[in-house]
Amino acid sequence: MIKKVSHIGLAVENLEEASTFFKENFALPASEQENFGELLFSFIPMEGTNLELLQSTQADGQIAKFIQKRGQGIHHISFEVDDIQAELDRLKAKGIKLINEEPYLNAHKDLVAFIHPKSTYGILLELIQTGERAEDSESMESRIRVRDGE
Repeated sequence: MIKKVSHIGLAVENLEEASTFFKENFALPASEQENFGELLFSFIPMEGTNLELLQSTQADGQIAKFIQKRGQGIHHISFEVDDIQAELDRLKAKGIKLINEEPYLNAHKDLVAFIHPKSTYGILLELIQTGERAEDSESMESRIRVRDGE
């Protein structure tokens, strides 16, 4: 079950410039920059949700390709869910195209998975399971380690 909009991901060419823009024009300071894979990112907390600023560190990275094709802007919307695997199974059974049939751990050790935009009116949707439930999912983490060859 969807609990709330966790965050809205924004693809940006320059994370520092985007962070400064939101701080100077809207008094919305961004968190410290973090790295994860080919991404530099930071969050801008707002009441009830966050904006996630995403910059690719590689010219052929996914965010860079997105910007080349569509320009800077909204990359994805993330929905927080109680049980990510149950949601993925439910959506798959309804014929909705998933990018990830099994969730994986993100930079903050939350479980995440993406739904293909072809099934969601052109919007890339992310499901995220945060907090204790994600941390306590031992069987899920073991499946992830096996899938990633650990």
